[in-house]
Amino acid sequence: MSSLDHRTANKQADRKIVTFSLGHQTFGIDMHSLIEIREWEEPTPLPTVPSFIKGVTNLRGNVVPVIGLAERLGWEPSKIHARSCVLVVSIGEKQAGFLVDEVSDIVSIGDQEIQPAPDVEIGEPSVILGLVRVESRTMEARGDDTGQMILLLDLDGLSLTRHLELVA
Repeated sequence: MSSLDHRTANKQADRKIVTFSLGHQTFGIDMHSLIEIREWEEPTPLPTVPSFIKGVTNLRGNVVPVIGLAERLGWEPSKIHARSCVLVVSIGEKQAGFLVDEVSDIVSIGDQEIQPAPDVEIGEPSVILGLVRVESRTMEARGDDTGQMILLLDLDGLSLTRHLELVA
């Protein structure tokens, strides 16, 4: 058994996450929530919705709101570029698309690797489910084991349900 096979066998992967970037930060969401990854295309704008709702798009006959995730998190809006894309996710019974800067990877993690998010007062419930350190493939190839800290998003914690009902 190679060292990579041995490492994989010892690491019980309880879940897979898709990682993506917003600015210089890397986030992850559970693959079970992901419906598809779409290339960026300008959504149809809607009047009188919060500025982080970019509009709606048609996904196989369903109207899906497109959310500027950076704006929803209180950051500067994402700049649209060639690698910008939309992660279409399921949140309860609803679907939403999140504009992200770039999808990075799909990573297997064990539940025991997830560290709780720091308990800080931010004025609203935390949108961070936890943090996990993962090795990127380039770091693994170099033998660098410092890894990268991924912020796992709590899709329910984003409190989009009320806004999604407005545009559905």
